[in-house]
This record gives sequence, C-alpha cells and structure tokens, in this order.
Amino acid sequence: MSAVELAMRLIACHSVTPAKGPVFDVLEGALAPLGFTCHRFVLGEEPDGPTENMVAIRDTGQPGPHFAFAGHLDVVPPGDGWTHDAFEPQVEDGVLTGRGACDMKSAIACMVAALEGNLPDTGTLSFLITGDEEGYATYGTPRIIDWLKEHSITPDMILIGEPTSVDTLGDTVKVGRRGSLNVWIEMPGHQGHVAYPHLAENPVPPLARIVSALDAWVIDEGSDAFQPSNLEFVSLTTSTNASNVIPGMATAQLNIRFTDLQTGKGLSEELTRRVHDVEPEAIVRTRISGESFLTPSGELYDVVVAAIKEETGIETNLSTKGGTSDGRFLIEIAPVIDFGLPNATMHKIGEAARIEDIEALTRIYRNVLKRVFS
Repeated sequence: MSAVELAMRLIACHSVTPAKGPVFDVLEGALAPLGFTCHRFVLGEEPDGPTENMVAIRDTGQPGPHFAFAGHLDVVPPGDGWTHDAFEPQVEDGVLTGRGACDMKSAIACMVAALEGNLPDTGTLSFLITGDEEGYATYGTPRIIDWLKEHSITPDMILIGEPTSVDTLGDTVKVGRRGSLNVWIEMPGHQGHVAYPHLAENPVPPLARIVSALDAWVIDEGSDAFQPSNLEFVSLTTSTNASNVIPGMATAQLNIRFTDLQTGKGLSEELTRRVHDVEPEAIVRTRISGESFLTPSGELYDVVVAAIKEETGIETNLSTKGGTSDGRFLIEIAPVIDFGLPNATMHKIGEAARIEDIEALTRIYRNVLKRVFS
C-alpha cells in the first residue's frame, strides 16, 4: 500500500483527541503483515481519556540497533469552513486534503510505506503511536514509556514524524523543543448591580493589573540553543456576560513556552509569587505540559541529515523553535528528533500535504532506515 493510500485511510477515521479504535485498526492492519507484533492498550477516563496507545515491534532476533518511529493518530477538531468533510480525504491537483494530512497521519503512512522492500535482517524496529498528543497527553506517550520500561525495552534512537519543514520538505529538523507551562488565574469578587458598585466588588480591574504585570515580565533573553521564553494570554473571561452585572469572578488563562534556562516548577513558583505581589487574593493553578529538551549530536543527527541531503540536496537547519512535541517525554529513554512534512497548514481549515512531499518523505525515511541498519 502506498503512503498516500494509507494516509487517506487514516484520515477517513474520526480521531479527534483523545483517539482510540478504528484509526488504530487501520495502522495495525498495515503493520501486522510486515511482521510487527502490535500491543494496544486503552487507558483513562474523561476528560483526559480514554486514550489508546500502540507499541508495534518487529524484532529480528539478531544483534543490531533498535530504531523507533513515533507519532500520534489523534487530530485537533476540524472546525468550520471546510469545502468538504474534513474526514473525507480528497486528492486534487497533486494535493491531499483532510484533517491530519499534515499533522501527522501522512507522516505515519510514510513510515509504514518506507518499509516496503526495506525490512532489516538485524536489530529491532518499533512504532510508538499515541492517541493523545494534541491533548494533555495524560494517558498518551508517558504511558507508552511506562509500558516500555515494564517490558525492559529501550530504543537506541527515535524519529518523530511531526511536520517540521517550513518552506520546503527537509529544510528544518527539530532537535529540541521549549517547555510548556499552562496557567489559570482566578480573581474572586462579589457579584452585584453595576448601578450599586458599593454593594459589590469587581474582580476585573485587579485581574487587569495582574495581566499587565505579567505581560511586562521578561522571563529570559534565550540561550545558545533556544529562542527567548515567551508568555501569551489565551483567554479572559468573567462569570457573567450581562451588561448590568458586576461579575463575581474573573479568570485569565495563559501559556509560557520556556527555554532550558527555566524549569516548569521554577516558573510556576515565580509566576505565582508575581501574581500574589499584585493581588494576594488571586487563585493560581498551573500545569506543566513538558520540560524543554535538547538532543545531543550523534548518530541520529547524522543519519537524518545525510538522508535529507541525499534525497533533496538540502542542507537542513537544526532548530528548536516552534511548539512542543512528544519528544519532551521520549527524550527520557533515547535520543529523539522530529522531522516531517511542511507545516504551513497544520491545524488549519483545509489542512493539506502535497503528494510530491509525501512520496519524498517516504524515500527519506527509507534512506534513514538503510543508514541505521547498514
């Protein structure tokens, strides 16, 4: 089965995060005939679950490296405005369109297609696939790592198929990512009528002072490997939208993407201190999505860069910019790199990937495998 055909079958499965079921059936149906033993497990309850994960392993029984492909089959909600059903893949003018075409069902299809006529005679191949990368990952890749440890399985290197390319396939590989801290700030007040403010306490002005103070905070100037940490507010709400009611609660939500100069715990403590310096009554909740990480140079760098150069002629850029990935978890067990399709349409209405890029990515992944198992 070609990468495009498999990608279309995967896209046709409704797998909004957290995902389970049919989309994993399709992937298992493609891997099992290639000699992979597919271990699937569903964990968790709402709101963060249930989530399905798969560890598919092909062990030749002969000495050699253990190379793992990793990725996710869950997608973000399709949103409104598609010209066709987001889960009915379309190919037109050399472009595959559908939710997950870019991020990252096509890349997983490329990984599988790269195995055709290219299965190694030594060592071990595995697929580490989660249904919860686009969500909080509570029952996703961290649980895959637990499973691997329980079974004393440790890959030597891991390649994640996230869409990292910017302008041209192969121009960017991610060798690290900034950390991510989610924050919710609640400012309590006392609800009342806007005409009688002396009988109420408006939480909006104090919350605005908190927002102003945090917006002025320069967390750091970046490091040798990372762009500066940045804090972005993503939501401001009150407990009422009525025009004549002073709300009883005002809430702000924000996210910090942070460098290797910070830790999630340290940032959480410093942010909480800054909030309470402005308004001691504010309630602060934080959730660390992942710490920053940087993969040291080594064999994984060498084989991926060389494969890209041979197939495209491009001297790739090794980057840590952009969002996070499940590499923030997988770095715990092995060197990890993110490399995949151009990312311009990920999460957008009309998400798409060029057929030419899908076919080229398949060749690059095949080249990587040949270099690893040569």
